[in-house]
Amino acid sequence: MKRIAVFASGNGSNFQAILDANKSGALNAKVALLVCDRSDAFAIERAEKEGVPAFVFNPKNFFDKAAYESDILEYLETMKIDFIALAGYMRLVGSTLLEKYEGRIVNIHPSLLPEFPGKDAIGQALTAAADKTGATVHFVDSGMDTGQIIAQESVTIEPGETRETLQKKIQQIEHTLYPAVIEKLLNGTKETIQ
Repeated sequence: MKRIAVFASGNGSNFQAILDANKSGALNAKVALLVCDRSDAFAIERAEKEGVPAFVFNPKNFFDKAAYESDILEYLETMKIDFIALAGYMRLVGSTLLEKYEGRIVNIHPSLLPEFPGKDAIGQALTAAADKTGATVHFVDSGMDTGQIIAQESVTIEPGETRETLQKKIQQIEHTLYPAVIEKLLNGTKETIQ
């Protein structure tokens, strides 16, 4: 069974969706590790509740990205991690991890990439008065949300939509889409992904 590490920086709702899919049997993999760059992130509480080990680090305690990614990499190798899923991890992944896990790191982003990459994609969509947005699962490369798109699902932005209501609609599709894509990548074939 493949072993997954989930990287998160905040609430961890997509991390929870992956855990739930695992428990229900929809995701045939072992969620073996949470990696988190904020000691106050709620994702850590979710990991503790589910008995998932957490590797928590403060980037400010390291000389540079390569230094903290080397520590992460060492832990990933100790834990025999096969695959990385970014779930609200608010840092660009550097070459230390990309080289070791090339083609085995995915991310979920709250827009229909290439539209609205980077931070505050929901706010960007509202400011642009877009009529739709959604969620994208993509492979991670060295750019900001520039990796190959694997799957997307859209939502309509209704008149009077707020950041909160739009975020809720996007999270609803993310929580189904992301675990399903991870399952297909780990246990199926890329061709089966719509």
